[in-house]
Amino acid sequence: MDAQRRNAIIAFGSNLGDRAQTIRDAARELGDLGGTVLLSMSPLYQSAAVKAEGVDLDAPEYLNAVALINTDLPPQDLLTELAGIEQDHGRERHERWGDRTLDLDIVWVDGVEMATEHLTIPHPRALERSFVVVPWCDVQPDATVEPVGALAPLADQLRHELQRWEATA
Repeated sequence: MDAQRRNAIIAFGSNLGDRAQTIRDAARELGDLGGTVLLSMSPLYQSAAVKAEGVDLDAPEYLNAVALINTDLPPQDLLTELAGIEQDHGRERHERWGDRTLDLDIVWVDGVEMATEHLTIPHPRALERSFVVVPWCDVQPDATVEPVGALAPLADQLRHELQRWEATA
């Protein structure tokens, strides 16, 4: 894939440690990547943990956000950079969909459809997740993604599943 500039959507999640600070720091680090500009960051949302077997109300709740970036990094290189940011924030991979200090996912890249062993774009479950769709519409209100089309109506349907998170003093 060539090094042309593309917009991309990156999803952030954290349910361990200082969740809000971790997401803020990771967003800054994302914007500091060479060839990458952080265009917009959604508000933080709180949601129940989703595990392989479904919603886990006993697990710590997640804070989630979405960033709209512009980058000249090819998707595989961007994935490598995101994994480095996760690792720098103490991400440990003990179980699939387990609790984590930081999770960064490439959700969508303008004009890219691909499926490899480690990366599928668009993200195969993104449109099922309120904690991705709602903040995505915050940063890109006119987003359209096949097969759904406009995301705004879907975001309106899913908004009740999460709450906007406000820091407490």
